[in-house]
Amino acid sequence: MTIRQKLEIIQNKLGLTQTKLAERFGVSFVAFNSWWTGKSVPRPKMLTVIDELFLEVTGQKVIPTDQLTAKKEVLSTQSHQHKSIINEILNHPDIRDQFILKLTYHSNSIEGSTLTEPDTAAVLFDNVALPNKSLTEQLEAKNHQTALNYLFDFVSKKGKIDENLVLKLHSILMNGIRPDAGSYRNHGVRITGVDLPTANHMSIHKLIPEVLDLINNRTKDIIALSASVHAKFEQIHPFSDGNGRIGRLLMNAMLLSANFFPAVIHQETKRLYYTYLYKAQTKEDYSQLENFLCDAVGDGFRILGRVE
Repeated sequence: MTIRQKLEIIQNKLGLTQTKLAERFGVSFVAFNSWWTGKSVPRPKMLTVIDELFLEVTGQKVIPTDQLTAKKEVLSTQSHQHKSIINEILNHPDIRDQFILKLTYHSNSIEGSTLTEPDTAAVLFDNVALPNKSLTEQLEAKNHQTALNYLFDFVSKKGKIDENLVLKLHSILMNGIRPDAGSYRNHGVRITGVDLPTANHMSIHKLIPEVLDLINNRTKDIIALSASVHAKFEQIHPFSDGNGRIGRLLMNAMLLSANFFPAVIHQETKRLYYTYLYKAQTKEDYSQLENFLCDAVGDGFRILGRVE
């Protein structure tokens, strides 16, 4: 594979312009463009950096166990410094609104919403009707806000994360959008862009409770458990629509119930997110997905700490 081909794959996976990718490598655009066009070859040290990033974005990187354990320990130490993260969110409207904005904007954008973050804020907090955006996208944003508020209150009351919660969240998320809101699909479905079999619709009622039962496993590694449940839930794909958003809401219910920060998965990283999710589902290697979730939880920690 040529350097140009590797750079093209890296650019596609990261969703960056050539200028931003040059900044990522710490070189000028002129130097980067020279690699791109084949007029020059990166130095050996930079070739190693390119190769490492290529392996990372294509899901081939091996995450050292000690490195992943260290990241988890940092997050665990940070979470233990907070008596109740969910109560901090509920008791500070500015923090609550930031989580609602970030989680709603990014989760809906991952699924194709064209609302910008300012658009989303206007819809959520100012009840503005945007004439140049579809009503469905605006309703999806409001519904996601309602689902998050329900989830926050549910966790604060120490509710049990089970099938009833999943169906309730879906009924809120798809209210006024789909006639099957709050119900599992009754037909086959494919996950766009990947060769991954989903569950037969007749098995969903059996499979979802089995996956949710894993949440009751006693473990100190909530990141590993969240990654495992999320990957399995998404492969079952129990609903006609809304599987990704419900899966991420469920994951954050798990994290908050363990007194961890919510994971904010940015829409800019969705290609990496999908790559690591697919790797977990097809190879049962969760290391990159867990590493990715550590970073997403770190973003949640920064919101809680009001860190820009």
